Amino acid sequence: MKKELLFIVFICFAVQRILTAQIADQKASEKWDPRLTEAWEVAPKIVTPGNGTSAPSDAIVLFDGTNLNEFTHENGTPAQWDIKDGAMTVKPNTGAIFTKKVFGDYQLHIEWRAPVVVKGEGQGRGNSGIFMQSRYEVQVLDCYNNTTYSNGQTASIYKQSIPLANACRPPGEWQTYDIIYTAPRFNIDGMKTVPGYVTVIHNGIVVQNHTEIKGTTEYIGLPKNIAHGDGPIQLQDHGDLVSYRNIWIRKI
Repeated sequence: MKKELLFIVFICFAVQRILTAQIADQKASEKWDPRLTEAWEVAPKIVTPGNGTSAPSDAIVLFDGTNLNEFTHENGTPAQWDIKDGAMTVKPNTGAIFTKKVFGDYQLHIEWRAPVVVKGEGQGRGNSGIFMQSRYEVQVLDCYNNTTYSNGQTASIYKQSIPLANACRPPGEWQTYDIIYTAPRFNIDGMKTVPGYVTVIHNGIVVQNHTEIKGTTEYIGLPKNIAHGDGPIQLQDHGDLVSYRNIWIRKI
């Protein structure tokens, strides 16, 4: 009985010590100077936002509606797509175009338009694509009242990730993609150690939310993961008269 009484006394004493310490800590924290938890050493850089269709002050303008100087075909020849009224339009059978500059992680703004004259259906209607690092496709397709396989519709990560919504405007109307892309990482042995991720905002609506990229977006077969560094942005020639304008990019 005596031992049990001593044990109870010990427990009560320990609990009292704990409560006393907690009260003391609380009172001490209330006396802290709030400046102790303020960060001043590193300040974010100043970026001037764009007005209307203008790009932010730190962006690289890839297409301003006047020329294709920032693009080339895969074989290195000058881009041959047509330019009219501040937009570039796919010139069928000339091939995809690629940025001359290469990029890793970035924020990309791009506007696109499916042809006003509707031809075909499914994947044969207003088809093009934006390839990050020329490997991973965000689908461009006219899916306004047009049905196709869900992981191949507008704003899908082609054959991998179904968009969260169909935010398509009618054919002939301009649409926007804002793409935040984080490139995959590979070790010295060529193995992927960190997957790539992409967020896509289509006409102001989030349709891909930090989506993992499983590898290359293959038409046939499974994704491939071959080690690579920075790469160009590719715009696809799928034979349809898809137009692009107001393209700018910010490195992250």
